[in-house]
Amino acid sequence: MLLPTEEFSLENSRTGRDSDNRRARGMACGLTLLTMCRSGEYKLAVKTEKGVLDVPQAAELLHLHAPATMDDLLQDEDGPSLNALVSAALESSDAHPAFVNEGSIEYGPVVTRPEKIVCVGLNYRRHAKEVSIAIPNQPVLFNKYNNSLSAHRGAIKLPVEVATKFDYETELVIVLGRNAKNVSEADALSYVAGYCTGNDFSARDLQFDNGGQWMVGKTPDQFAPLGPYLVTADQVNPDQLKIECRVNGETRQSSNTGDFIFTSAQIVSYISRLMTLRRGDIIFTGTPEGVILGHPKDKQIWLKAGDRIACSVEKLGELEFELI
Repeated sequence: MLLPTEEFSLENSRTGRDSDNRRARGMACGLTLLTMCRSGEYKLAVKTEKGVLDVPQAAELLHLHAPATMDDLLQDEDGPSLNALVSAALESSDAHPAFVNEGSIEYGPVVTRPEKIVCVGLNYRRHAKEVSIAIPNQPVLFNKYNNSLSAHRGAIKLPVEVATKFDYETELVIVLGRNAKNVSEADALSYVAGYCTGNDFSARDLQFDNGGQWMVGKTPDQFAPLGPYLVTADQVNPDQLKIECRVNGETRQSSNTGDFIFTSAQIVSYISRLMTLRRGDIIFTGTPEGVILGHPKDKQIWLKAGDRIACSVEKLGELEFELI
């Protein structure tokens, strides 16, 4: 027999689960999202005309449900709740304390706990030409791990004890918002939650000089900077975006995703035929021409501690990081 307080607690638990089950599911739309770090915790945030909205704080102030982190948003398909909260916060003076100046925040990686980080190599025609590799007949895939994730305005500690040939690779990154298995090219982009700027940072000597160890050359700590924003998919045509990389202010890469060998839809569809893509998984779509590896050997000046890298993809913001 349950005590009255236990009955009340059990009923509240059931009510909470029922409410969760009834809550509309789907992807957020019309938003520019980011992860910020406050008091040592990653929090979901939204860039607005009033400043950056701390989503968990706004939810508490307005007594509304909302996902607390980017990964909660993606993995629970909790977009409608987030859109409702943002609308309410912009209209209510009670939410004013939850808006912060973007210049004061510490960024986290846009996505912090993907099940998979899948990367595509050789996906720009001019890049394949500069490194003298034939155009592939299907996407060339490799992987990174979560240890490689890092944030806008962060730092990569170069693993100089094992490598010396460090290279930049600015990329468009796809973030999944629905589980995808055997999806068609026609439907593939409907599984995408949004897009962001990333850098597939690489140690070329680890990648090529020891028998073609692509994974080893790509997965040291902090080798996948991601951010500053995730722009929801409804606002972006991923296959027509200007993409650039600058090192210490000098432009090194300047291209367009229109030079893709495989479109974003083709990439998502192809990978989904090989493995199930999960909500929150991320896909690096390849880098354009202009990488150090593409220069003649006598002109390959590899990156070093003290260099500052800025990467931009049109509509998605500029990702900055330094090497230490």
